[in-house]
Amino acid sequence: MFDPRRPAPLDPDDGAARPDAWIPPPPVTGGDGLAAELRRACGEHSVIAQQRTADGMPTLWVDRAALPDLLRHLKGGLERPYPMLYDLTAVDERARRRPQAVEADGMPSPPFTAVYHLLSPHRDRDLRLKVPLDDADPALPSIRPIYPSADWYEREVWDMFGIRFDGHPHLKRILMPPTWEGHPLRKDHPARATELGPYVLTEEREEREQEALRFRPEDWGMRRAHAGTDFMFLNLGPNHPSVHGVFRIVLQLDGEEIVDCVPEIGFHHRGAEKMGERQTWHGYIPYTDRIDYLGGVMNNLPYVLALEQLGGIRVPERVEVVRVMLCELFRITSHLLFLGTMAQDLGQLSPVFYAFSDRQRVYDIVEAITGARMHPAWFRIGGLAQDLPTGWDRLVRELVDHQGARLDEYERMVLRNRIFRARTRGIGAYDTAAALDWGVTGPGLRATGLGWDLRKVRPYSGYDRFEFEIPVGVRGDCFDRTAVRIEEMRQSLRIVRQCLEQMPTGEHKARHPLTTPPLKDQMQAGTMHDIETLIHHFVQIGWGPVIPAGEACVAVEATKGINSYYLTSDGGNMSYRTRIRTPSFPHLQMIPAIARGHTVADLIAILGSIDFVMADVDR
Repeated sequence: MFDPRRPAPLDPDDGAARPDAWIPPPPVTGGDGLAAELRRACGEHSVIAQQRTADGMPTLWVDRAALPDLLRHLKGGLERPYPMLYDLTAVDERARRRPQAVEADGMPSPPFTAVYHLLSPHRDRDLRLKVPLDDADPALPSIRPIYPSADWYEREVWDMFGIRFDGHPHLKRILMPPTWEGHPLRKDHPARATELGPYVLTEEREEREQEALRFRPEDWGMRRAHAGTDFMFLNLGPNHPSVHGVFRIVLQLDGEEIVDCVPEIGFHHRGAEKMGERQTWHGYIPYTDRIDYLGGVMNNLPYVLALEQLGGIRVPERVEVVRVMLCELFRITSHLLFLGTMAQDLGQLSPVFYAFSDRQRVYDIVEAITGARMHPAWFRIGGLAQDLPTGWDRLVRELVDHQGARLDEYERMVLRNRIFRARTRGIGAYDTAAALDWGVTGPGLRATGLGWDLRKVRPYSGYDRFEFEIPVGVRGDCFDRTAVRIEEMRQSLRIVRQCLEQMPTGEHKARHPLTTPPLKDQMQAGTMHDIETLIHHFVQIGWGPVIPAGEACVAVEATKGINSYYLTSDGGNMSYRTRIRTPSFPHLQMIPAIARGHTVADLIAILGSIDFVMADVDR
């Protein structure tokens, strides 16, 4: 029988996952002292104002001209720095309804706002910087020399909002086609295809579209080795089994060795953030399932947590535990798919069949509980869609008793395989500093030896009730990234068993006026006496709840890294701005840095070890 207390599978010296001994430093709270320090270091007018937000994150409005100096100081001039640019986005403020209370706070009211989110493993809270921009010339200095991960984020902001980043060498569209007209996340850009004219492909337009797809190496900074040589290119993708989706990498080769490469994304873009601005708060929940479509309800969690924070909703303890149990089950299914396809990419066929068999066991449980399998969209604002059904505990117990032995078998089959070791050890390695520079989170960060896991360091949804360890690697290579995920499945089984044995009683939804939909007993009891309760129930479902004005960003430790929803409400029944920060997006832009000097065969191992989903990248 599986013993959840058993140590990590292999000795750390062998390059496998091990429990982490890293202890987070004492927390640093508050933003007032930081604002004063930044004013001293970068000028009195560098920080314009400090804003209070529903999520409690220190939020500073800063001057555009002082931005580079501020970021350099935050990254390298503090005792406890902010080494990671976690996210960079923008907001078109021109259509926003601002409550009088916000105006009275003296906050800036610009046409556009750029939002920088910095993460620090050395502090208990992150930092949000806001830069006001005018409508006539929305431009910012590029911060690529400070934070390398800003490369794709700046391109995305230019693509979506038309905000220019001076000094960026490749400020081209990244998610939209190169010939697209307009900037989709501006409020004056249509949200639906029915608002656009009919599509007509003339010969002239077809030629223009084809020419726009032409790849010119010089445009991307690629150079010949010397005067007598020419470029040699290989297109990997956009349709190739080893790129795990519609994803293209243009390789510059010297024989089999990779000299340089350019990842190209956007083939999967569906406008998920734009959709968030036209759906009701409640109606958008199923859309979240399609981001990391292997994460299931894990996608719902940061979205509903952000809404509950904005609405002041506290869910029952039973809801928290059920959410944790379902999330960990989906972590197991996602890691099983990773393990099977990773081994398959390197020529080992048996593990993928074992892994898919085990995934079906988990999906049977998910279906029995939620009624769906991959995309249950089962979490709700203030709770769950239904309570747990009779017999759920037997199914979960059978899984945890079975799966531990299977993980032992995976270790023998994959990690101890000599060919797998030869193809993964020392390949695609990077250290903790590089991971933070590029915005790497999740197993990819922990494989470098840093046990940064939000479930431990910043517990949410009651994770502090559970006993589990944070597996970390040793070398930060493809082997370690695989070993960490196998051990993470073991720790997920520990958490699921504790959920099974310690499931609290209580209701599956909060008794709060913004809980959507309201509890049925409230509706049924109310209709016996008045029509208002029935109307409230109808409006909550049809129009959705009215969320108080404000903004909140909530992050969770998702299957592939840290995923967050940054929601802005202007006091209506729909989101004013929905920002989805996914882990796969920054992970892919690191590929050139860790692939140069390796072979094409090594690149296949690197791609598999990243564990990305293109819907998670392109949104």
